[in-house]
Amino acid sequence: MTVMNANAKRLVIVGGGAAGLMTAVAAGDEARKRGMPLQIDILERDDRVGRSILVTGNGRCNFSNLNLERELWRYWNADFVREALNSFGTKEADDWPVVDYLNSLGLEWRAEDDGRLYPLANKASVVVDVLRAAASQAGARELCGLGVKAIEPPREEGKRFTLRMADGTFERADAVVLACGGRALRSVQVGGLQSLPQRPILGPMRVTDDYIPYVRELDNIRVRCSVLLFRERDGDLCCIGSEKGELMFRKYGVSGICVFNLSRLAQPGDVLTINFFQTSDRDQCKDYLLARKRDLVERFGSNLTCSDVLRGFVLPRVADVLLKKVGLSETSLCTDEALDELVWVLSDFTLIVAGAGDPDICQVMRGGIAVDQVDPTTMEAHLIKGLHIVGEALDVDGPCGGFNLHWAWASGMLAGRAAAANLLG
Repeated sequence: MTVMNANAKRLVIVGGGAAGLMTAVAAGDEARKRGMPLQIDILERDDRVGRSILVTGNGRCNFSNLNLERELWRYWNADFVREALNSFGTKEADDWPVVDYLNSLGLEWRAEDDGRLYPLANKASVVVDVLRAAASQAGARELCGLGVKAIEPPREEGKRFTLRMADGTFERADAVVLACGGRALRSVQVGGLQSLPQRPILGPMRVTDDYIPYVRELDNIRVRCSVLLFRERDGDLCCIGSEKGELMFRKYGVSGICVFNLSRLAQPGDVLTINFFQTSDRDQCKDYLLARKRDLVERFGSNLTCSDVLRGFVLPRVADVLLKKVGLSETSLCTDEALDELVWVLSDFTLIVAGAGDPDICQVMRGGIAVDQVDPTTMEAHLIKGLHIVGEALDVDGPCGGFNLHWAWASGMLAGRAAAANLLG
């Protein structure tokens, strides 16, 4: 690879995912605004850029969320994220600078439940097309099939970065943006920066062996419920998180968006409780079942079974497992004592967390470059001038709903603008 303009500074972006593409677009805009040449190269180890974007939101790309400001506290390292997002300006001056910027590139969007934003065309490929076109128009080159093994900072002031490639060659750059996150980050050594251990999150959870028989019988069944996560502290169980939505049982545990979000908090040994009533008021749950029992007795007579009470409320396979868990059968009469057991198991179906269910399904990796090593307004490393870290390469993650992609866009915009501004003086 050669420099296209011998007089141009070279910005190399390691990783052609969401954050990398946005960095290229923002850097190109900054260079154009200053009327100065800047060579922008995206080094992507895959055979194409944007592949990670294509699988987001089940192929529809939930790229942001209208409730971002209200939900900022849910980010991992939320103070760092808040400072970064606030650097775009006050909310009164610019309501949604990141979304507006994407819209200026040609992306039309629409909002769905919980403020989730999707492209109007309802396909993730549209987002990739928009970003690639904008990056190309900014003069960025996509250099695919090139894996970076190490990033070495300049040894002297005024010297360039050295990027050692997986094939044994090396590249030079005046500034570098590290935009490869997740598992790809493990293969890149970054001199002078501390990288925290990584673990997969935002995915299904595996339960302990004692509870496998229950979830295995319910494999692939979906239920609407509320889910609470508890942890033992000083001998008491304390609730550390709760979610509502659709849960899917898997043969190893549980999945679904509500579970994914709780997986960001969960540790082995935590207690997961499923509430089919979706309310924490147990008296209200009991009143509901008592009224249901009275109505069914009028229809079917006094020999009402527990199975009769559950029929039409939950699926038959779910009813069988619930009854088994409290030591009842489908022929057990629905006595007052049995009704209490049903109230208990329907409002507090307990599982014990063993760990991540399937790391390959997890959407993000927690860990990476520690945020205290980076300026949140420019994404530049404090101790290495000209090195910026963005997206999932940083120890930042958010819940489902477009929050992680919003972070990718925002950090890429900040890094691209700052890197170009620094290079062009």
